[in-house]
Amino acid sequence: MTSKVLVIEGMTCAACAKTVERVTKKLPGVAEANVNLATEKLSISFNDGELTIKTIQEAVEKAGYKALTQSVSKAFNIQGMTCAACARTVERVTKKLSGVDEASVNLATEKLNITFDPDLLTTAIIKAAVTKAGYKAIEDADEKDLAGKKQGEINALRNRFIFSAIFAFPLLFIAMVPMILEALGVNLPGFLNTMRYPKQFALIQFLMCTPVMIIGRRYYTVGFRNLVKFSPNMDSLIAIGTSAAYLYSFYGVYQIFFNGNVDYELYFEGAAVILALITLGKYMEAVSKGKTSEAIKKLIGLAPKQAAVIRDGVEILVPIDEVEVGDIVVVRPGEKFPVDGIVTEGLTAVDESMLTGESIPVEKNIGDTVIGASINKNGSVKYRATRVGKDTALAQIIKLVENAQGSKAPIARLADIISGYFVPVVIVLALIGAGAWFFSGETVAFSITILISVLVIACPCALGLATPTAIMVGTGKGAQYGVLIKSGVALETAHKIGVVVLDKTGTITEGKPTVTDIILTGNEQGGADTASGDKSLLQLAASGEKGSEHPLGEAIVRAAEEKGLELFPAEQFQAIPGRGIQTVIQGKTVLLGNEKLMAEKNIPLGDAAANAERLAGDGKTPMFVAVDGALGGIIAVADTVKASSAEAVERLHRLGVQVAMITGDNKRTAAAIAKQVGIDTVLAEVLPEDKAAEVKKLQASGKKTAMVGDGINDAPALAQADVGMAIGSGTDVAMESADIVLMKSDLRDVATAIELSRKTIVNIKQNLFWAFAYNTLGIPIAMGVLYLFGGPLLNPVIAALAMSFSSVSVLSNALRLRGFKPSKL
Repeated sequence: MTSKVLVIEGMTCAACAKTVERVTKKLPGVAEANVNLATEKLSISFNDGELTIKTIQEAVEKAGYKALTQSVSKAFNIQGMTCAACARTVERVTKKLSGVDEASVNLATEKLNITFDPDLLTTAIIKAAVTKAGYKAIEDADEKDLAGKKQGEINALRNRFIFSAIFAFPLLFIAMVPMILEALGVNLPGFLNTMRYPKQFALIQFLMCTPVMIIGRRYYTVGFRNLVKFSPNMDSLIAIGTSAAYLYSFYGVYQIFFNGNVDYELYFEGAAVILALITLGKYMEAVSKGKTSEAIKKLIGLAPKQAAVIRDGVEILVPIDEVEVGDIVVVRPGEKFPVDGIVTEGLTAVDESMLTGESIPVEKNIGDTVIGASINKNGSVKYRATRVGKDTALAQIIKLVENAQGSKAPIARLADIISGYFVPVVIVLALIGAGAWFFSGETVAFSITILISVLVIACPCALGLATPTAIMVGTGKGAQYGVLIKSGVALETAHKIGVVVLDKTGTITEGKPTVTDIILTGNEQGGADTASGDKSLLQLAASGEKGSEHPLGEAIVRAAEEKGLELFPAEQFQAIPGRGIQTVIQGKTVLLGNEKLMAEKNIPLGDAAANAERLAGDGKTPMFVAVDGALGGIIAVADTVKASSAEAVERLHRLGVQVAMITGDNKRTAAAIAKQVGIDTVLAEVLPEDKAAEVKKLQASGKKTAMVGDGINDAPALAQADVGMAIGSGTDVAMESADIVLMKSDLRDVATAIELSRKTIVNIKQNLFWAFAYNTLGIPIAMGVLYLFGGPLLNPVIAALAMSFSSVSVLSNALRLRGFKPSKL
């Protein structure tokens, strides 16, 4: 009997809970089912021989609700992988585990990202499954330790190549030079004359090849082990090919020594040089892979190691890990801010370019927020730590970039599928090729040449590295420019964007509107804020909006405070979404809002309607103020357009992207703003809850749509869009809902994100093309297709060189993305 807890979504009352209980109790094998409406959880006990979690979820969904497992996500560093087939094996064995929702292995980062139900599965079981498959899973490895291990692996590969080369290349010289000289008709020196000294010649080759085999023994231990487990990888291909060459040559030595047969061809030099070249390729690949993650290394290196904190009135230096929330931290000119916090004393300018890409220092006063790892340019400041350790902005950015680099893009799906079948197919093709030539009358030596060439030239690594390396470099480059891309899916989708929807307030505009006009009923002059009537109207409006979080309300309150007006307590406050507010102040019923609110409350506008229209035409937002059922006047507020908005829209147009603006403002105001920045489509008077629906309408046209916003009310639209982009200065909810975060709060970075996506996708397609083309052309050549039509036979050594080159070329192409720079007008 299995007990399970599922989270139920969609319940609104006790009847819903009862419905879920009833449908689950009816399922075969269920012993007990209880639903807790308060916690929204279903506790169910059932016979797992008769029922599965999926069946339970389907039954609950059929009843109109959703049953979700309480899954957790973890990342493991996988050691021992050498190619895409290895990654595929780890994916396969972990996906088979009970309780696993999703498992994805990234060959470039060598990480397993797995989502599973902790009630059914433990990390120990996951590690054991990976170990059984022939690899090692390490959980939450320290980044410094990991970097050290990586460097250790690179050094080991370099040393293996050097020691292999010491034996392999002199062996190649000894084996090949006599053949070349003999073909040229040159008399061979005695020590190179194989016919005069066949035993010595064979023995020298055997003695020089064997150490290379020993140095490269890992290829055999891993390769044959995976072959026995029916999950062959690239090491298996190398192990079979070089073993065949070595054993055939060893048999040749036996024939020369004991039967006097000197006609046997020896392949010792082929086996040795193949191992040396493949080790060189692996070394170059490891170095190149290290370069793809330089963005992460740079981010990790930004944080200072120590912090000066004040404790018990004394300033002391402590390791950054010991800084606690609430500590007062001292930072002097030229020093880095150790953690996030709020300035409590001092005035300075801060260089935040390492996190936002913005080179201009930002002034910081008391009460302003500072970000850990940013640089204090001039004044000494004290600040209170608010976020430390893994909660700092830098730590979260590192985590976000790591997650993105570890994710897979949909474009990689085909390569993943092919990688899973690649090695077994290559082994079959090698055997078919060798067998076909042998039975057609060729010698055993010729057939072995075909076998070795096919096994060695095939390269699943190029397929496995084509996508993740480009994503790693692309997301890292985005972080350098303050564009944080959360996943490979977002990176791929962004290149298809045809429409960008921009929220107006705080996105196109500064988000800090100010009062520009106060017009009393019957006062056609407007604009003057000196008459007592104007002050009285502003005073009432500000009193009603006191405590409001709406930008327009905040502007009115700020204007009243700047004029020193006393604000009265508001009673019976009621916010009317998309309309305005209604409240009672000093016994007077005050309405403050748009024309729709006045119409709904039957307030006649008279001449004020014309004034409102004029103000709206100037890009201002007119708000009507009514007192006790009579219109008192208009307060106009304007939100200034960001200096970069027009350039951002122009850059998007140059990319062939349409730009739409969505706002709750009236059509005239919205049109005026749109005209200033060159917007194509205006969606005005849209209620917050309707923003997602408007995005959905644009998607219905068939174009991929991006939504850019910064507020809580933008979150549903950000989630609805094909790609949601959150302004970095926005709310946590908006940034959580978004696929891409623009750290500089600069609209120009929308175009940067799309450009980067397009460059990355082009790079991935180039990588995949060369990887597929390489194997499509290379394997038939290795099987002897050219030789069949009178061409040359591929030498196994050349095949090994080509195989190593394929992976390095894919990585080198991905590294070209490091030169990406956003276009400018």
